[in-house]
Order: sequence, then structure tokens, then C-alpha cells
Amino acid sequence: MASAWQVLDRVATEEGALELRHREGGEYLITIGGRILMNSALHRTEVAVAELACREVADRKQPKVLVGGLGMGFTLRAALDALPQSATVVVAELQPEVVDWCRGPLAHLTAEATRDRRVRILVEDVRTPIARAAELGGPARFDAIVLDLYEGPRTAAGGDRDPMWGREALTRARDALAPGGVLAVWSEDADPGFDKRLQRSGFAVRRARPGKGGPRHAVYLATPASREPRRRR
Repeated sequence: MASAWQVLDRVATEEGALELRHREGGEYLITIGGRILMNSALHRTEVAVAELACREVADRKQPKVLVGGLGMGFTLRAALDALPQSATVVVAELQPEVVDWCRGPLAHLTAEATRDRRVRILVEDVRTPIARAAELGGPARFDAIVLDLYEGPRTAAGGDRDPMWGREALTRARDALAPGGVLAVWSEDADPGFDKRLQRSGFAVRRARPGKGGPRHAVYLATPASREPRRRR
């Protein structure tokens, strides 16, 4: 019988209490409003989304990667392992407490990925550095953008107008990529509507379901098909 979860830390958010939990045996859990965000024992696709994206840009001289969502740090760790020492990895995380957890009680899970000299952590919405790179262009752009956010685009309520997964947001992400760059998105499940929005925003899209058996979430890999989105007919 598994031991009971113990709450190590709790912070109030608009979506409910954000909690870091632990139980005997070394397993950790992050929840929000009682819903599971991440379990340290199950992170296969969180690793895959970074691996698949970063392998495509790892041969560049000084690849620059943006990771949206820190979680327990597994996506960041995978990005670092796939990239050269000359890389820069910018992480955007909304909750400063999550950064503290990854530097504290969770640090051993990722060999202290947050302390890697290639890493720069921003406590802000990932849409902010995306918009900044899209506006400034040139060297401000990213070779890869990796978005590992809760549930991903599967639950996008706004459709084309969704602030994170809608047409305007995706077009901005496209413009934030360097030539030949890649946008990688983790999703709890595949979403045909998201496929279409990516394509209408000027991306060529591939989708993967990493691993065999057990939970197999979707990973989208999107590369700019052109510098301008295709127009509707």
C-alpha cells in the first residue's frame, strides 16, 4: 500500500491552491486546485517534447531555446542534455514558488538543471518573451520554442481567439522563431482544431505520441512553412 502524500509547500493562485506534495519512496506531485499538474514518476512526454525540438537545432553554433513552463524541471533537463554547451535556454515560469521548488526539494530529480550556466529563468508569462522576440526579430528570435503547459491546447476555450493557442498567438510564435526554427507543444491529447490553426498560421505540422503503453500524450512539432501565414480562401 502506497504511503500518504505530505504537503511540502502550498501557495494560493487564481485557479486554487498550488501544492508540492511528497510521499515515502521519493515520489513528488504538483497539484493545483486538487488537480494533478505533474508526477515525478510519469514524465516521458515532458522529456520527449524537448528532445524532439532540441535535436533539430542542436547543430547550430549557439542555439537559443525558449521553454514555457518549468514544472519539475524535466523538460528543461531534457533540453540541456540535447543541446551543446554553447546554447542558451530561457525558461518562462509564472510561479516563483515553482522555481524555488526546482532549486530546492526537486533539484536532485534533474541534477540541478535550473543552476546550469546555460539557463536564464524569467518569472513571467511565456507569451511575453515570445511577443518580445517577434517584435524585435533578428538575434532576439529563438531557434526553438518548447511549450509544456498544463493540458496544452486540447482545452483551448477560445478557438481562433484563444490567447495562448489561437491564430494570433500562433502567428506571433512563428514570428518569434529564427529561420528554420521549430515550435514544440505538449498536449494532454491530440486536437484536430489545433492542427488546423497551426497550418493556417503558416506552420508545417508533425505530431508524435512518444513511448509505448501507458499515458501517451501528444507532441506537436511545427516549423514555419513560410514567413507569411496562408490566407483563407
